[in-house]
Amino acid sequence: MNQKPKEYIHGLLFQANININGSHVHDIRVHNEEFYKRVFKKGPLGLGESYMDGMWDCERLDEFFYKVLSSNLDKRVRPDWDSIMLNLKSRVLNIQNISGSKKVAEQHYNLDWKLYESFLDPYNQYTCGYFKNTDDLNRAQEQKLDLICKKLQINSKDKVLDIGCGWGGFAKFAAEHYGCHVTGITISDEQIKYGKEYTKGLPIEIKKQDYRDLDEIFDKILICGMIEHVGYKNYRRLMEKVYDSLKNDGLFLLHTIGGNESVTCSDTWTNKYIFPNSMLPSIQQISKSIEGLFVMEDWHNFSTHYDKTLMAWHRDFNLNWGKIKQNYDERFFRMWNYYLLSFAGAFRARRHQLWQIVMSKHGIPKGYDSIR
Repeated sequence: MNQKPKEYIHGLLFQANININGSHVHDIRVHNEEFYKRVFKKGPLGLGESYMDGMWDCERLDEFFYKVLSSNLDKRVRPDWDSIMLNLKSRVLNIQNISGSKKVAEQHYNLDWKLYESFLDPYNQYTCGYFKNTDDLNRAQEQKLDLICKKLQINSKDKVLDIGCGWGGFAKFAAEHYGCHVTGITISDEQIKYGKEYTKGLPIEIKKQDYRDLDEIFDKILICGMIEHVGYKNYRRLMEKVYDSLKNDGLFLLHTIGGNESVTCSDTWTNKYIFPNSMLPSIQQISKSIEGLFVMEDWHNFSTHYDKTLMAWHRDFNLNWGKIKQNYDERFFRMWNYYLLSFAGAFRARRHQLWQIVMSKHGIPKGYDSIR
């Protein structure tokens, strides 16, 4: 390519109606000319890192990414070496093996709880809310939890397994409102420490366990916002573990972000700074992993609700930054805003989806009544 980095970036962004130092909320303001070389050389990683380093700003990052992704600019860029190597590594190696799967817990989920407390709802839901007939984040998260319980047809006699239970929010809601017993498993030490105290006095067990080590039988099983960290090479093993752990007449619900195309890794910036070794499953990858095991009873897409969730998180994170900023630097602050707003833009552009999939082992004899 003979174009200079600055000319190349200008021309690329112009295709999405984004101007350098323009007046629209989605236009970017460049403060350091090194920005062009970094993006030209390192692609998504260079774009994110240059923002973290203060080389450029944008009044509405969410709208910037909406413009970029809805115009498919990411598919028109020249391939960069970091992306090529990450893609190759994810195809050759199983980067989400037992040791690799611990990296995201150590880097992301073991952060100081006060960070998450600054923007999450009282049930600590770090997944999409269900904004049906409400604009309130707390209400939306309660509706999401209740939706899961109703879809799983949970009752007081059930033993429920929550794989990747986070800080125990679902377990607490289900035990309090439906009277069931919940076992939550996670590999994050900080989540276990918090979750045990948070759910004290309820019929809940929070323990450190990898899904590969499951050896109990349950009436209902939930995976909510965890399969994104499993990796396509491990989907089948995960589904086999769920199958073996579920009663013959039980129900399994998978709540996950999904992608429109099959991939093997995330982008280089997300992989380095937010969710190491993560990736979004596609419909094809999920269907292949459950084939011959489960009957798909219901598939619900409410991805536009994740845009609202992320914008609410971003609002509250910034409102409460003053309470926690002594523990972090400006670069971390910019990184977190970039993460929340870039994901919001991706959902707004319908590049990311949010699926709730209900499955049974042999099919519900009289059929399954979908709940919305």
